Amino acid sequence: MSLSTRHAVVTGGGSGVGQATALTLANQGATVTIVGRRAEALDQVAEQHRAITGHVADVTDRPSLERALHTARADAGPIDIMVASAGISTSKPFHRLTTDDVNSLMSVNLLGVFNAFQIAYDDVRKRDYGRLIAVASTAGLTGYAYVSHYCASKHAVVGMVRALAQEAASTSTTVNTVCPSYVDTPMTSRTIDNIVAQTGMDRHDALGALTASNPQGRLITPDEVAASIAWLCSDAAASVNGQAIALDGGEL
Repeated sequence: MSLSTRHAVVTGGGSGVGQATALTLANQGATVTIVGRRAEALDQVAEQHRAITGHVADVTDRPSLERALHTARADAGPIDIMVASAGISTSKPFHRLTTDDVNSLMSVNLLGVFNAFQIAYDDVRKRDYGRLIAVASTAGLTGYAYVSHYCASKHAVVGMVRALAQEAASTSTTVNTVCPSYVDTPMTSRTIDNIVAQTGMDRHDALGALTASNPQGRLITPDEVAASIAWLCSDAAASVNGQAIALDGGEL
């Protein structure tokens, strides 16, 4: 599979799934723009492949993201692929959640995807090829204790993807989401640290608590998620639209 004529944008491209996705798409020939809040992290990823360029922007700041993508278009052409990978996670019992806790997750996990998709939508729907792909979570397909606000944000992303897929179906654009269970990323490492701090578990037991729901008993790798995203970008997935693809070892 070659993406040699495609311009792909990956938000949250400085680490984790975003980084793996950027490298995978670049290795398949795409020109890749990565977006994130930390210039140093973006530079470290861009140094790994000559087809990757980083632009600093916050997905919750619409003007900032628009400026970054305007520059990216000027350098690499219209956007063909938008991968909305930026996301955050926190955990807290429901009765301790505050409005700020909910708003902060919704701002990044839902509005960040909305901003990225909407800015790219005029590009992709006017071309003969377009891919809008959100990185959600199995938390967008089921519920988990102590992360009700996170589950709400990811359920909202899945709903938005399914609705937009119906609107985009008359164009050559598909809209999908990948929904991994816990991925071996810095965000999951921070989750483990939080479990250790709050429960007194050691890290091994905390990791076991996270992977217990996965029948394979392991974390998903960023490269596995990136490979699924790359497949959605391929011609073989042209009829895959409005889907929430679970990568969870058979949990759901």
